[in-house]
Amino acid sequence: PSGVPGLETRLPLLYSEGVGRGRLRLNTFVALTATNPARLFGLYPRKGTIAIGSDGDIAVWDPDLEVTVAIDRLHGAMDYTAYEGMKVRGWPVVTISRGEIIWADGQVRGRAGRGLFLEREPGLPGVLAPTRQRVAGV
Repeated sequence: PSGVPGLETRLPLLYSEGVGRGRLRLNTFVALTATNPARLFGLYPRKGTIAIGSDGDIAVWDPDLEVTVAIDRLHGAMDYTAYEGMKVRGWPVVTISRGEIIWADGQVRGRAGRGLFLEREPGLPGVLAPTRQRVAGV
């Protein structure tokens, strides 16, 4: 595949270089990584917010945890990372999906097959498009 692999490092890099360096406010980081995508795909408020009736998807972040990115600590199937050796400040320490801890202490705890397919609102493409609600932070 073309491009740079980095699903697991995408949010820590954005947090470290954005919030950590004062380029983004914390609420803008949350909007960019959770609220806005959920709205764009018609999944808000089930996803993208912490509220009664929402799924309870949360990444617990240690803003002071400094991690050196290395392929041997990542969980993807790639054998390289473009960020090898880069120091990142701020890293997720627990991931909760639908109220269940699925990742903690560097280990996957979720079981295979627990995911759910969620239909999005009809007519909404997976790209920027007019929505019925204002997209936070944009």
